[in-house]
Formats: sequence, C-alpha cells, structure tokens
Amino acid sequence: MTSSENTLAARVSVDLTTPVAPLAQIRQWLATVLAELAEDVLQDLMLICTELVSNAYDHARAPRQLRVRRSRDSDSLLIEVDDGSPELLPVAGASRLGAFRGRGLVMVDHLSQRRWGTHLAAEGKTVWAELPLS
Repeated sequence: MTSSENTLAARVSVDLTTPVAPLAQIRQWLATVLAELAEDVLQDLMLICTELVSNAYDHARAPRQLRVRRSRDSDSLLIEVDDGSPELLPVAGASRLGAFRGRGLVMVDHLSQRRWGTHLAAEGKTVWAELPLS
C-alpha cells in the first residue's frame, strides 16, 4: 500500500494482489493515511472502499486496484476500484451470489449521494464513487 504523502492532496493507491480481499488492512491503512478526515467521513470512506473492493473480489477477475484521491473540485473524495472484468457491470440492489446479497451498492449509492458509476476499458473496468466532504 502506497501513498505519495500523508495528506488528502495525495493520491493513495493499493494494488490488490492477494487471493482474498484484504479488507481489514485497507481500513487500517485508510485510517492511518487519511487520519485528518472527520471521523464520520472516514467511516463512510471505509465503508465505500470495503464495498467496492469486496465487489471486485466477488464479481470480477484480477488485476484489481484501489485508488483514493481528492476530486478536482476539492469538495469530495474520489474512490476508484479497477478490475479485469469489463463484461460484469455492477447493479445496485442485485447480486448473482444470492437474494441475501446486493445491498452494498445501495449503501454506496446513499453515501455518495448517487454519484457513482462505471468506466469501461478493453481490459477491465473502474467502479467509482464520490464521497462528499461536507
């Protein structure tokens, strides 16, 4: 897990190469690297990152990567998770893994105030969400 510097101005990035999603390590890392965030924003950030990374492991192929950075307007954080499955698009409220799954993107939708989506590329996709800072 790397970051350019210990600040919101830095773009922080995690290559997700482990066979199992390192969710506890990601949350600990975010709490350390982005300690200057208000506690409620940090908790929301951790939840969004956990959900997007979990989805990349549950529904997509490697390679996977997590990035967090301040948006261009500086009013939000941009969370991006890349994966190697462009054909498998996320759907809020639905999961191919069963009826008791699929609520993670509903939470992401709520926390991001409906500012999330997918960017497709030939070799994969990026699922992104913006978390307002205020």
